[in-house]
This record gives sequence, structure tokens and C-alpha cells, in this order.
Amino acid sequence: MLEISGLTWATTIGVIVALLAVDLVLAAWRPHRIGFREASLWSVFYILVAIGFGVWFASAHGGGFGAEYFAGYIVEKSLSVDNLFVFVIIMTTFLVPEEHQHKVLTFGIVLALIMRGIFIAVGATLLSLFSFMFLLFGLLLIFTAVQLFRHRDEDPDVENNIVVKTARKLLPVTDDYVGGKIFTRVDGKRFATPLFVVLVAIGGVDLLFALDSIPAVFGVTEEPYIVFTANAFALLGLRALFFLVKGLLDRLVYLSAGLAIILAFIGVKLILHWAHVDISPSVPEVPTPLSLGVIIAILVVVTVASLVKTRNDPSAKAHPGSLRGHRDEDK
Repeated sequence: MLEISGLTWATTIGVIVALLAVDLVLAAWRPHRIGFREASLWSVFYILVAIGFGVWFASAHGGGFGAEYFAGYIVEKSLSVDNLFVFVIIMTTFLVPEEHQHKVLTFGIVLALIMRGIFIAVGATLLSLFSFMFLLFGLLLIFTAVQLFRHRDEDPDVENNIVVKTARKLLPVTDDYVGGKIFTRVDGKRFATPLFVVLVAIGGVDLLFALDSIPAVFGVTEEPYIVFTANAFALLGLRALFFLVKGLLDRLVYLSAGLAIILAFIGVKLILHWAHVDISPSVPEVPTPLSLGVIIAILVVVTVASLVKTRNDPSAKAHPGSLRGHRDEDK
């Protein structure tokens, strides 16, 4: 059982908040188009911070817990890349000017951290009280994996998203971004700008990804501290990673299929754990080192296969996948 003191929790949260504050200040202070060099430096910085934390954590609490952290971090980082796909689609759909994309991404990251913090607390409580929650989480991940694999060559239908459509109905929306404002007044009447609709869309995406990613990382570790830090460090580099890889995302044609396989694998792992605890100790469990190896292997194969595919077929284009088919395809 991992024992984390209140001081360690407070220090960890303080470091994460400080790093997030730097992102917020930079995005608000000097809105600009982030180039490849700047995005690369920030991405490397956040990855080094995550690795440095993992090394400290492993040395302080043991290699077993360290392996759980790194497995959780890799799972969340790979899922966050799929998250970036959807962010790109939202930015493109709503024609978000490049100088305002910082604001949208930072909002998305802050909201994702808040939502995932809530889901982590709820998930940890449920798992500690009801062991059958491992079974439910496992079934949820397998269902998600099947849906994602079925619709792996589709894009989410952002415009027809119920949250976005509701926001448009409730508030009148201006045609332009009005200098990056969220709300404005036209002839004395209060209007939302398209930026508000974009933030609503990002919030809906964050909610969906939190519902998937939290059970996924609980499949790697049962420790709330590891779940939180793996999520936080994976999300902190998301803004820089967006500008670094958005031109390369189209080449990861097999990423959705790979993520579906990872989610299904973790789902099976959770069900085996439930069976081991509630049915019989003779039911085998999947050890963390094996989980880490399988996840890394799948990501390597997916990445290499994607690059080979797009090199041989330049017209091939990646899609983030969708959990449901579009309406016109369902008819």
C-alpha cells in the first residue's frame, strides 16, 4: 500500500499548479504563433519533468510503484495524443485564429485536470468500497475499445454535438471572434462569440476523455496519487505538443486502432483483477511490468506501421476515431 503524506500531496499539487500557471501566463501575456523550435523545447521540458518525477518517485517508494507510474503516464500520454486529434478538428471546424489557440488549449488543459481530479476521487472511493467496480470499469473499457475500433476511420461530429447545439440555441453567437473575447455586446445585447462555442466543445471532449482515461489508468494502478500524477504530467505538456505534432497527426493512421487495443487489454486486466479478488485467487493477474511492455510494444508497432503506410500511400489520412457513427451513416 502506497503511503503519501499530506506534505507530499501539497507539494505535488503546488508544482503542477505552478507549471500550469506558467502556461497560463505565457498564453495570456504574449499570444503568438508557436513555431516548431519553441514547441519542441517546451515538449522536451515537460517530458523531462515527468521522467524526473518518475525517477524520484521510484527511488522514494520503490521500483514497483515507479513502474506503475510510468505505465500510467504512457497510457495517458498516448490517449492525450488522440485528444489532440479532436482539438485539431475543433480548431479547424470553428476556424479558430492561431493567436487564440493558446487560450483554447490552456482552458482545455485546466478543465481536463479539474474533471480528471474529480473522477479520480470518485473512482478511488468506489474501488475502495466496491470491488465489483473493477468489473464495471473493465467492461466500460472493452465497450469503448470496440466502439473506437468500429469507427476508427471517422472523425467526431463536432457541429452536431448535443452540447454545442444546446449552447448555440441558448445564446446568440457573433460571426467573428471579436479579438478573442468570450462574450461581447452588440447594440446593447449580450452575445457569445465563436470562442465560447469552441470552449464548450473542448469541455465536452474533456468530459468524454476523462470517462475513458480514468478507468484506463486505474487498470494499471489502484493508487490515487499515481493516477493523479500520471494524468497531470501527461496533460501539462499537451499545449506544446499540440503545436509540435499537429502537422504530423495526419500520418498516425493506425493510432485509433492501437488505442482501441490498449483499452481492450487494460479492460481485460481489470476484469481478471476483479475475478482474482472476488471469485478465486487462482485466476491469474497481469503484472505491471508486462502491462508496461505490452503498451509500449503496441505504440511502437502502431507508430512504425503508420509511418510506413503514409510513406507508401501519401493519400492516407489519420482519424481520431469516434465512439459512435454519424447519423447519416446510421440511417
